[in-house]
Amino acid sequence: MEVSNSPVTVVESGGKLQNPFAIEESQTTSAPKHSQSEEALKDIVCGSLAGIVGKYIEYPFDTVKVRLQSQPDHLPLQYTGPSDCFKKSLRRDGFFGIYRGISAPLVGAAVETSCLFFSYRLIQDAMKATTYPDVVSNPEKELPYSALLYCGAASGAFTSLFLTPIELVKCKMQVPLETSTGVRRPGIPSIIASIYRHQGLLGYWHGQFGTLIRETGGSAAWFGGYEGMKLSFKKLNHHAAPFKEDSLPIHQQLAAGAVAGMSYNFVFYPADTIKSRMQTEDIKQITGGKSTFGAVGRAIWKQHGLKGLYRGCGITVGRSIPSSAFIFTIYEELKKHWPEPRGI
Repeated sequence: MEVSNSPVTVVESGGKLQNPFAIEESQTTSAPKHSQSEEALKDIVCGSLAGIVGKYIEYPFDTVKVRLQSQPDHLPLQYTGPSDCFKKSLRRDGFFGIYRGISAPLVGAAVETSCLFFSYRLIQDAMKATTYPDVVSNPEKELPYSALLYCGAASGAFTSLFLTPIELVKCKMQVPLETSTGVRRPGIPSIIASIYRHQGLLGYWHGQFGTLIRETGGSAAWFGGYEGMKLSFKKLNHHAAPFKEDSLPIHQQLAAGAVAGMSYNFVFYPADTIKSRMQTEDIKQITGGKSTFGAVGRAIWKQHGLKGLYRGCGITVGRSIPSSAFIFTIYEELKKHWPEPRGI
């Protein structure tokens, strides 16, 4: 009997002949495109939801931090510390007053977190395709830790462009204006209109250099802290149970996220202090007419030293522990339980 080497064909109910190998080939070819769009959607949706939850957790602490940072230097300090600021803010504005202006930060949190995760993965893919092609061919191999730090820094620089205008409005909302007739609290539309009227379109990026420094270095520390803790936990887990699955349990994800948040906020905190001062105060009063990032930084250093640059740092690092822990954990869990696309 002679065996044919021709492709196997299958007869469907309609009488049409098909080659099953051709079907597999076409599906394989179209899969990467679908996979890329699916991953992008996951990053945007999961990152946005994680960022919104994290912002609700941290916002009261962020309000206190901004008010501490933006105290004028030509007047006696209004607050002696975080607890004093929190008590006075509660007494003056009530509980919901501490959440005043949260609408802009919620948008900012969704934009920031989704941009960070999306660009972080995208830059990793680019590095795998160019600098580390061996990682693509070997799924078990991962990018070196130094490359992950670079990816984190690049994603932070990208995100800062979207973040500065949102943070500018947020900071102006969080700090009430003291006038001769009392305290004035302008709304978001009036703040946006005022910025454009006085500074034009580029005015929305006032403080961009500070945001760029903070986000570039801070995101390297944020992702670096998380990835570093993940590697440590994986080694620990593998040593305890060599054949256990590679994914981390919830409590380890929370711990890794908490370390990431502390790293992000502490290392580049002075840049955030300078940025907040630039966005909430008449800079010319404290710099003699120069409104540059360096001039504001030198003025704060001259008046208060290193302590002035780290004013409000304790409460910021404290708020980042639960916030960042939940951001990473929610993001990872949402992606893990993302519904698989139905087959055609």
